[in-house]
Amino acid sequence: MADNYMIINKESLADSIYLMDVKAPRVSKHCYPGQFIIVKMDEKGERIPLTICDYDREAGTVTIVFQAVGSSTKRMAEYEAGDAFEDFTGPLGCRSELIDMPREELIKKKILYVAGGVGTAPVYPQVKWLKQNGYEADCIIGARNKDLIILEDRMKEQVRDLYLCTDDGSYGFHGNVCDCIQDLIQNKGKHYDIIVAIGPMIMMKFVCILTKKLGIKTIVSMNPVMVDGTGMCGACRLTIGDNIKFACVDGPEFDGHLVNFDEAMKRSQMYKTQEGRAMLRETEGDTHHHPGCECHEG
Repeated sequence: MADNYMIINKESLADSIYLMDVKAPRVSKHCYPGQFIIVKMDEKGERIPLTICDYDREAGTVTIVFQAVGSSTKRMAEYEAGDAFEDFTGPLGCRSELIDMPREELIKKKILYVAGGVGTAPVYPQVKWLKQNGYEADCIIGARNKDLIILEDRMKEQVRDLYLCTDDGSYGFHGNVCDCIQDLIQNKGKHYDIIVAIGPMIMMKFVCILTKKLGIKTIVSMNPVMVDGTGMCGACRLTIGDNIKFACVDGPEFDGHLVNFDEAMKRSQMYKTQEGRAMLRETEGDTHHHPGCECHEG
């Protein structure tokens, strides 16, 4: 294994959710919030796309957070500090659009980040970048229960106001993130120009339904649909308005009000089976994978 992809720190954040600081000097040098990396554990391991949780250019490290749900991530969870990954490729994808917004425009915006579960990890570098560059944002972290709230202390240091909510009421506001957004606006007198929602697709869908009614620009990260990370596999094909886009190449961030979430969720379920993948290739034809790629999965 290559020493420059060594795990120098590992933490358990919650049940089956882990944080790792990985030595990757070249990657850390070019990272920006919103981007992702691809981890490959060893020669036989599959490619695992993970959004960047943090980076330290001086130390040459990149921080990743992942949930051990499938066979590969469960095996990855067995790695400890001192172990190393064979490949740690990136940064990939486009950086957050807020980073490229003119300062005089961004300074006027009131921004709310909405993080669902493990989606808190890619939210963190965005609010940290804002704080370091003289801006402030509010943030909601939502989870099913208290035990699944992650990165609370780190987030408190980077945002103006942090709001916690749980579906079962075991911690913070009793309700989901949409309930919390409505409470902030209707009962707490809050006003927001931009909402950035990152988390499970079903959460982002309902946040976008709400914010469309409220007339608030909403950005979402479609990293949950990524598999290959290069546009070759066709897994992250999305309909954005009238256009076909690929989350790993054109995103992962998009205008949430233009994302066809129902199609994306149905498509993700189909992609899990060989029969579903074959049907998608047949019906989508040349638009199944990113333009310029002639690869077809067997």
